[in-house]
Amino acid sequence: MHFFQLEIDIHTTTSVYFELYSEQQQILKAYQSVDRLIVHNLKEEDFLQIQSEPYPKSLSETDKSVLHVANMLNACVLSSDKTVRNCAKNKDIEYHGMIWIFDKLVEANVLPKKQAALKLEQLVATNFIFQNNKPLVAEIEKRLKI
Repeated sequence: MHFFQLEIDIHTTTSVYFELYSEQQQILKAYQSVDRLIVHNLKEEDFLQIQSEPYPKSLSETDKSVLHVANMLNACVLSSDKTVRNCAKNKDIEYHGMIWIFDKLVEANVLPKKQAALKLEQLVATNFIFQNNKPLVAEIEKRLKI
């Protein structure tokens, strides 16, 4: 996966991991085994702290775990989910989405611009969230013209 070629520390939680299909888990295990991914197993005190936070009711426990770890590590959150992003913003946690990831892949010469553009076009064509988000589509179209 191109994403794991970026020179960034990548963290997730066991909550996210266990939401994945077994094939996806196997792929992540491989990256974990070579220290390209850190999976956090939250402890009871983490869950107590999460419960004491005023998170929006629309956030899942998995989303809360990600925000908690990002806050704990002073890390950014990578998500295209609007509720997660808004919550991160309200908690002064840096956040980015898919477009930022594509930008970083191109900047790092991990993905050629033409291939990134093709993948962005596919994302818009196949992802309901991207299709119905005019500002997001406009942002993608700016990159496709470059």
